[in-house]
Amino acid sequence: MTAPPGTRELVRCTDLTRTYGSGTRAVHAVRGVSCTLRPGMQVALTGPSGSGKSTLLHLLAGLDTPTGGTIAWPGLDGGPAGRPGLISLVFQGPSLLPPLDVTENVALPLLLAGCAETQARERATAALHDVGLDELAARLPEELSGGQAQRVAVARALAARPRVILADEPTGQLDSAHAAQVAGLLLAAATGLGAALVLSTHDPAIANQLPHRWQMADGRMVAEGGGPC
Repeated sequence: MTAPPGTRELVRCTDLTRTYGSGTRAVHAVRGVSCTLRPGMQVALTGPSGSGKSTLLHLLAGLDTPTGGTIAWPGLDGGPAGRPGLISLVFQGPSLLPPLDVTENVALPLLLAGCAETQARERATAALHDVGLDELAARLPEELSGGQAQRVAVARALAARPRVILADEPTGQLDSAHAAQVAGLLLAAATGLGAALVLSTHDPAIANQLPHRWQMADGRMVAEGGGPC
């Protein structure tokens, strides 16, 4: 899905840089990256481990602060800071809270954003239905398989009805069947919400399902465009 011309940009990065440390020990995680994310864009973020993909996603989400360049969220009316739910992030590794059951895990970000408990649970239940996990609503994370836990993480991201979905290697620890399932859920959800999606992946089969490609190497964006690179 490609946004129509003239659609207001959701996120705009200009010459974005993120450096950790200083001097000879400085790590240049992101170097001079410029990119634009518009409503409905579905982007595969590719590149080897250590190329800066995760750092770029954290910058896009407003979880990290650049050391150079600028990042703006013109289509989000000022950015995500203090406004949970505009941008949802799906992590690669386990991200569910062990003491909470599945429904509580999905509802938690909504409660933190100020939703009433009844509304948060209703939206959590609906999101679990959308990813086909109704029957797991009362289970604890330790009772889930890896694929099920990642689908719960997707449901948690979708329950907020975000404008932007950022997925950091969400299929990296899954077998090919479960990986395809999780990727399909993210694509379908982004399309249904009209949300932008940036999905970081090492899997060419998954990357080729997204119409746009951002390719990174050594912290730089070395290719930006549509279709497989």
